[in-house]
Amino acid sequence: MRIPAQSVCTAIRDDIVSGVFARGSRLTEELLARRYGVSRVPVREALRTLESEGFVTTRRHAGACVAEPTEREAADLLEVRTLLEPLGAARAAQRRTEAHLKVLRGLVRLGQERARRNEGEDLRSLGSWFHETLAQASGSPGLTALLTQLRHKIAWMYAVEQAARPAEAWAEHGAIVDAVARGDAERARALTALHAERAVAAHRLRRPGPERERERGPERVRTSQRAVNTGSGRH
Repeated sequence: MRIPAQSVCTAIRDDIVSGVFARGSRLTEELLARRYGVSRVPVREALRTLESEGFVTTRRHAGACVAEPTEREAADLLEVRTLLEPLGAARAAQRRTEAHLKVLRGLVRLGQERARRNEGEDLRSLGSWFHETLAQASGSPGLTALLTQLRHKIAWMYAVEQAARPAEAWAEHGAIVDAVARGDAERARALTALHAERAVAAHRLRRPGPERERERGPERVRTSQRAVNTGSGRH
């Protein structure tokens, strides 16, 4: 069975974001093919996609390497997200389906429950799922893809502190969903803009180095092999 390049691309991107592949490190087709148990063909295609996304760069005499974004580039990503997320919410108010609303309301209920219990890890996952669903509710595949790519890159460049008042953050999510449900595009836009601006303060730029290496743990990339998920799960 031929493993699709999209699955290989997702696996490499996940390993870059999690720090398995350090910034600036080489990404040889042979190493990656061995790690994911695939041929070089989907690896080559995946590297081209990741280069277009900004995760990989090609250097003379070195080939494909993990990109090394500057602080300015990282800050720009946060700013772009604060502009695009409100647009997505406004479109969601105009285009959302009942299925989208059901999922969003369910996530808000779970988020508020976990916030009362102060379950940080669950809150991070639920928050990510909430914003992904809100983007999908915009009915704009291009905008959804841009926001998904932004989330990946911001997770790579920033560590996010747990909200000091998680209940307030989820109350904001609930208010956004109420505006979307009423079809109030301007209110959905305004509430999401305020929420996004507040979220910026929780982001701390990751500093590649010993601290980041410790986050990676003892894994040795060259000797490990990771199975590639060929399913159509959510990314």
